[in-house]
Amino acid sequence: MSHPHATKAPHGQGHPGGRPGGEKKYLPRLIAWEVTRSCVLNCVHCRAAAKYGPYPGELNTEEAFRFLDDVKSFSDPIIILTGGEPMMRADIYDIAKYGTKIGLRMVMAPCGLLVTEELAQKMKDSGIMRVSLSIDGLTAEQHNNFRRVEGAFESVMKAIENFKKVGLEFQVNTTITKHNVKDLPKLLEMVIKLGAVAYHPFLLVPTGRGKELVDQEIPPAEYESTLKWFYEMRDKSPIQFKPTCAPHYYRIFRQGEKEKGVAVTPESHGLDAMTKGCMGGQSFAFVSHVGKVQICGFLEEEAGDIKKEPFSKIWSDSQLFKKMRDLDNYHGKCGICEYRRVCGGCRARAFAISGDYLAAEPFCTYEPVKAKK
Repeated sequence: MSHPHATKAPHGQGHPGGRPGGEKKYLPRLIAWEVTRSCVLNCVHCRAAAKYGPYPGELNTEEAFRFLDDVKSFSDPIIILTGGEPMMRADIYDIAKYGTKIGLRMVMAPCGLLVTEELAQKMKDSGIMRVSLSIDGLTAEQHNNFRRVEGAFESVMKAIENFKKVGLEFQVNTTITKHNVKDLPKLLEMVIKLGAVAYHPFLLVPTGRGKELVDQEIPPAEYESTLKWFYEMRDKSPIQFKPTCAPHYYRIFRQGEKEKGVAVTPESHGLDAMTKGCMGGQSFAFVSHVGKVQICGFLEEEAGDIKKEPFSKIWSDSQLFKKMRDLDNYHGKCGICEYRRVCGGCRARAFAISGDYLAAEPFCTYEPVKAKK
C-alpha cells in the first residue's frame, strides 16, 4: 500500500478549528480506501498479505458512491484509492469520476504492472489528480526481491513514462528497512531525476506480512538519525520530501527549528506546522475492502463498518477514534510527552510490539521533560 498525498490541504479545509466551549473539531483530511484487496504483486511487507483474489464482500459500485456522498456531506478530504491493486476493480474509473464530480480530490496508488499509456490517460480523464508508485531499491534486483515479482521494477519505470506522457503527476514512496536505509540519499536523487512531484519514504510498520520483517526494522537510534537527516534535507530538496509512518519526525522538526530560534507557525511553515505525526482517527482514516473503518491500514482494530452505519457517524462516534483523539490518556511516556500533540507516536507500531495501541511508541528514543524530573 502506498499513499499519494496532496501538496496542499484540500480546498476549504485547513487545520481543525475550535468549536464553542473549546472542543476541537476533527475532520478527515485524508481517507485511504482499499477499494479491493486483489493484487498482482506479492510484497514481503504487505499489511494486507494481499493475493490475486477475488475477495468476497467488497463494496459494489452503488455502495461505493453512497460512501463518497456520505464523506462529502460533512468533510472535504483527499480520497486515496488504494489496494491491493485498485486497477483490478472493473468500476475504478467510474468511482474516480463520481468522486471528482461531487468535488472530492481523487488520487490513486497503483503498483505499476498494469499501467499502459491508454490506462494512464483513462485515469487522468476520470479525474485522478495524482498517483503514487513504490520504488524500494536503487536497482531492479533490490526492488524485485522486495516485491517478490520479476519485472516489478521495470514495470514501475514504464508506468512512470506513461504517466509523464499523459501529464499525470506522480509521487514515489519507499518502504524503509535495513536493506535500503543507507541508499536514501541516492533514492532521493533518483526520484528527483525521474520527475516526481514528491517523495514519501514510509518507515516500516511490522504488520501483515511485515511481521516477518521485524528484524528488518531499523533500530531506534538509527531511526532517530534517519529522521534528523530528513529534517536536514527538508529545505534542500526541490520536491516535497517527508517521511510517513514516522510521527516523531514532527518532534525532531520542532526541536530543530527551536535550536535555530524559529517559531513554527502555519504562516512560516505551511502544512508542516499543521500536520501531526500520527493522524489516525484525527484527520486520517482507512476503509478496508469490505467497509471496515480503521485509524490506518496498519492497525486492524475496527472503528466501525460502513455497511452497517454511515462513515460520518463512525467518524464522530467511534470509541476507538475518541481514544486516538484523547492524547493525554495515552499510556507510558507518550501520554506525558510535551510533543504529544504534534507527534502522538505510531499507534500501529505500539500495538504490533506490545499489544496495546495506546502504549508508548517503541521506536522513540526521546525522554519527555516530565519523565526526567
